[in-house]
Amino acid sequence: MLAYVVRRIFFGLIVLAGASLITFTIAYVVPADPAVAVAGAKADPQTLAVIRRQLGLDQPLYIQYARYVDHALHGDLGRSYIRREAVTGLILSRFPATAILAISAIALSLLLGVAAGALAAAYRDRALDNWLLVAALTLVSTPVFWLGTLLLIGGGLYLRWFPLGGFDGPLSLVLPTLTLALGSAAYYSRILHASLGEALDQDYVRTAIGKGLSRRAAILRHAMPNAILPLVTIAGLDFAGLLSGVVLTETVFNWPGLGRLAFEAVFNLDLPLIMGTVLFSAALVVAANLLVDLLYAWLDPRIELGAGRN
Repeated sequence: MLAYVVRRIFFGLIVLAGASLITFTIAYVVPADPAVAVAGAKADPQTLAVIRRQLGLDQPLYIQYARYVDHALHGDLGRSYIRREAVTGLILSRFPATAILAISAIALSLLLGVAAGALAAAYRDRALDNWLLVAALTLVSTPVFWLGTLLLIGGGLYLRWFPLGGFDGPLSLVLPTLTLALGSAAYYSRILHASLGEALDQDYVRTAIGKGLSRRAAILRHAMPNAILPLVTIAGLDFAGLLSGVVLTETVFNWPGLGRLAFEAVFNLDLPLIMGTVLFSAALVVAANLLVDLLYAWLDPRIELGAGRN
């Protein structure tokens, strides 16, 4: 187990190094001048030259990248060109709002998805199963920004039950949580439905039902523990994505999280903030992959982490 964890951490560091290099390269080949973003479009050439020298933009790219990596290893992701604040501090200040939204969204999506998937499997090939399939396909196909806007107009503007965006108390969490959870719940329900369908056809489940166990009890006791394993991997990675910030949802609801911070960084061509949010998001995904693998082994002791998975 320890060797596996060490190996995964090593490969995770390689992934982070690759992410930082790719992000740095893309950021600096964009045909735009960060000095202009700092000083404004009407700044004179002398002012722009001074700003480039102060920001170190006049040095070769490999020197800029080496300096960036050295600072990042010490927890310093640079200073925002526009906000004039430390990028690390900005990310950490926005992360709690994103974490609250991510936890509530993944919890609701798992609750709804598992319930709908189990219900559809229990009534497989019946009318309820078909109706749940149609509902799931509709929700999965619905764009997040459109669903969020619709909920915002209906629940916030017309019914006036919820705030029109922002983060101000529990009620402001309802609409963005629903926006993120409904599509994921529909997707999870179809995955669980397929997994449960395969599990219900196995001999051990048929034997349990043949011995007098009800179909519902057979699903919960025997089929569900095995069928839910694929869902663990997907939900874990989705959770990492949510923690990294959901740009469209946070923008629609004016949510003060990492997604909106990343959007503002791209809009303002704030290179240190762009690279910082991307690197932080990549670290979350790497950590989530490792945690999902460990959770997978805990749920199914038959899996040998050191030998069977990489």
